[in-house]
Amino acid sequence: MTLYPRFAAHLGAVLDRLIEQGTLPAGLERRAITVEPPRDPSHGDLATNAAMVLAKPAGTNPRALAEAIAAELRALEEVESVSVAGPGFINLTLTDATWRGELQAIRDAGDAFGRSDAGVGTTVNIEYVSANPTGPMHMGHCRGAVVGDALASLLEAVGHRVIREYYVNDAGGQVDTLARSVHLRYREALGEDIGEIAEGLYPGEYLKPIGAQLAAEHGDRFVKEPEQEWLVPFRQAAVAAMLELIRADLALLGIHHDVFASEAELQAAGKPEAAEAWLRARDLVYDGVLEAPKGETPEDWEPTPLPLFRSTRFGDDQDRPIRKSNGQWTYFGADLAYHFQKAERADQLIDIWGADHAGTVKRIVAAVTALTEGRTRFDVKLVQMVRLMRAGDPIKMSKRSGNFVTIADMVGEVGKDVVRFTMLTRKADAQMDFDFAKVVEASKDNPVFYVQYAHARVASLHRRASEAQIACPDADLSLLDTADLALVQRAAQFPRVVEAAAFAREPHRIAFYLYDLAAEFHAAWNAGNDDPARRFLVPDDPALTCARLFLADAIGQIIRNGLAIMGVEAVEEMH
Repeated sequence: MTLYPRFAAHLGAVLDRLIEQGTLPAGLERRAITVEPPRDPSHGDLATNAAMVLAKPAGTNPRALAEAIAAELRALEEVESVSVAGPGFINLTLTDATWRGELQAIRDAGDAFGRSDAGVGTTVNIEYVSANPTGPMHMGHCRGAVVGDALASLLEAVGHRVIREYYVNDAGGQVDTLARSVHLRYREALGEDIGEIAEGLYPGEYLKPIGAQLAAEHGDRFVKEPEQEWLVPFRQAAVAAMLELIRADLALLGIHHDVFASEAELQAAGKPEAAEAWLRARDLVYDGVLEAPKGETPEDWEPTPLPLFRSTRFGDDQDRPIRKSNGQWTYFGADLAYHFQKAERADQLIDIWGADHAGTVKRIVAAVTALTEGRTRFDVKLVQMVRLMRAGDPIKMSKRSGNFVTIADMVGEVGKDVVRFTMLTRKADAQMDFDFAKVVEASKDNPVFYVQYAHARVASLHRRASEAQIACPDADLSLLDTADLALVQRAAQFPRVVEAAAFAREPHRIAFYLYDLAAEFHAAWNAGNDDPARRFLVPDDPALTCARLFLADAIGQIIRNGLAIMGVEAVEEMH
C-alpha cells in the first residue's frame, strides 16, 4: 500500500478508536475526509480535514476533536510530529525513515508504481476521434485523438477494462458526396478530363488512388451508368479506403481503436427502432409538434407531428425530435440509438467531442440518462481547437493537402511524442497554440523538453558512474538526508495524482505533475553546481553516490510511468 492510502487507513483506525472510546458517535459519514499534501509545504508533509468534516455532525468542537485525533496520530512510528492549525486542520511531519521506506517502495513497484485496482470490475467505453470518413486526419482531429487515447490509458492504469471506440458516420449525406467525388476520380483514372472539381465535392488528391483502384476493378462499366447503379458500391469502397487511411494516420500517433462502429450497420440492424420502442414503452417518446422557430417564422414553416424524446425531463431546455418529417432519423435519433448500443457493453461511457458540439451535450446526456435509467456514468469531454503557429505566426496551409495541416505533416516534422505531450499540456477545454518552433525548443518553457531532459539526466548518471568506476550492487538509503528526501515527497504523490486524474477524466493532470516532478529534480541537480557535496555523483564517496543513484532512478521510474500513460516514450539521451 502506498503512502497516502496507508495514512488514510491509519486515520480510519484512529477514528474507530475514538468511536470505541465514546469521543465520536458511530455512523458518521467519512467520504469527505481527505489525506493530502498541505498547500503550504512549511506546514508539514501531510494534512487532513477529518476534524473539520466530523465536528459538526458529531456535535463537538473541531479544534478539540483535532487535538484528540492528533494525540492518536503522534503514536505512529512513521510520524515525526503532529500539529493542529486554525480551527482544526491537522498537519503531520513524517520521519526520514518513512520517506526512505517510500523510496524503496517506488523502486520495488517499478512499472506498476502509480497503478491501482480502484476501477477493477468496471468497463468503460471511450469514444474518440470519430471523424467523418471523408479524408485524411488533420489537426482538427489531433487533440481529441490524443486526449481520448491518453484518457483510455489512464483509466486502464487504475484497473478499468477500457473499450476504445470510433464511430463511423457512414450513413449520412457526406458519404454520398464522397462516393460522387470518387466516381469523378474513377472517370479521371480512365482518361477523362474532369476539369475543375465542382463545388460541394471533395477535391483532395488523396481520392485519386481509390478512383484508380475502382477503374482497375470495374473498367469503364460505371462511367455512363446512372448514379443509383454505382453509388452504393462506390460509397462502400470509398469508406473502406478512408478508414484504412484514418487507421494509418492514427497509428502515427500510436493510436489504435478496439472497435469501429458503423452508423450504417447500426441502422440496418434496427437499433434506432429498438431504442424508440424502448423509450415509447416508458412514455419517454411521444408524437408532438415542435414550437415555431424563435423570431420571424419562415413562410414555409408548418407544424408537423414528429416523434419527440422527452429531453426536458432530464435537464434539457426542449424536447428533441428523433425522426424527420420524411421518416428518416435525425442526427440525434441516430446518436441516441448508438449510445443505447454502447451502454449494452459498458458500465460507463465517455465521449470526446470538439467544442463546436457543446450545444448538443444536454440532449445526449438526457438520452443516456433515460436509456440507462441513470445507472451509467456518462461524461462528455469537450476539446477546444488548436491554433497552429510557426515562430509566432499562424499557419493556414499544408504542404501536403493544400488546405489543412494533416496529422502526418505534424508527426513527420516534430515526432509523435512531441505532438502527444504538447496536446496534454493544457486542460482539454482550454484554447491552446501549437507552435512548431517552440515545441522543439530546448528550454524550461517547453514542458516536453523539460520532462524528457530530466529522464535523460537520470540515464546519464549511470553512464558517468560507470566511467568513474562506481558500481552499486546495493544502496544504503540511510545516507540520504532530509534535502535528498524532499524529492521523494513529490514522487510519493504520483499514485494519488493518477487516481484523481482518472476519476476527473483529466489526463492533462499527469503532464502537469511530471513537469513539477521534473522541476524539483532539476533543482536538486542544479544545487550540485553551487555545492559539490549536493551532487548526485560524488566520486570520492561511492556509497553516497549509490544512494543518490537509487533516488534518481526512482524519479526516472515515475517519469517513465507517467509518460507511458500519456503514450510518450522516455528518452535516454537528448539530441
